[in-house]
Amino acid sequence: MVFDTFLESVVKIEHLELFGETSHAKMSPPYRIELAEKMKTKAKSAKKAGVLSLFYPNAEGETYLVLILRKTYKGVHSAQVGFPGGKYEYEDKDLMITAIRETEEEVGVPEKLVNVIKTMSPLYIPPSNFMVHPYLAISETTPNFIKQDEEVEAIIEVKLADFLNEVNTITTRVPTSFNVEVDVPAFILNGHIVWGATAMMLGEIKDLLKQVL
Repeated sequence: MVFDTFLESVVKIEHLELFGETSHAKMSPPYRIELAEKMKTKAKSAKKAGVLSLFYPNAEGETYLVLILRKTYKGVHSAQVGFPGGKYEYEDKDLMITAIRETEEEVGVPEKLVNVIKTMSPLYIPPSNFMVHPYLAISETTPNFIKQDEEVEAIIEVKLADFLNEVNTITTRVPTSFNVEVDVPAFILNGHIVWGATAMMLGEIKDLLKQVL
């Protein structure tokens, strides 16, 4: 989809109701709902993070979404695909600022290019004890991505049409933090398997976009 067409439609999302847990459940690993239920009390005091779902035109004017492949490290999200974003810092005015600041740090998109369209449903991540607040945003200018080498292994530019294509919603077997493999719903985007919390948040974004596109 050309970005000008996308831009005309995506602004309608601002007035739509969020799908929240209904969308999240479609892309949830089978064990996650029970785990999150058990940790409801802990979730109330969870650390906070903000992430950005940023859509933009590529050089040919087609609509794309940026994701990142995180570095391999000793942690629960090692080598996983996610949104640019990160932990709330005391000096951040709010979590939207956190998401925008971290996006600039991780992929080099300056704040002045980012226009947030919609605050999406927050999602609790039990393994890392984070409450993640996602924001749907656009950049009307083609970004000049600059990878933060310390944290980002690769920048992944996903074509909107590929993201919305049902062929790219799959079931796959993945290892978990419980040292067992389970079948989970996932997206396959640019050859990367995207599952867990990122897939759940993407699921809600996809459901909203399908209301307006």
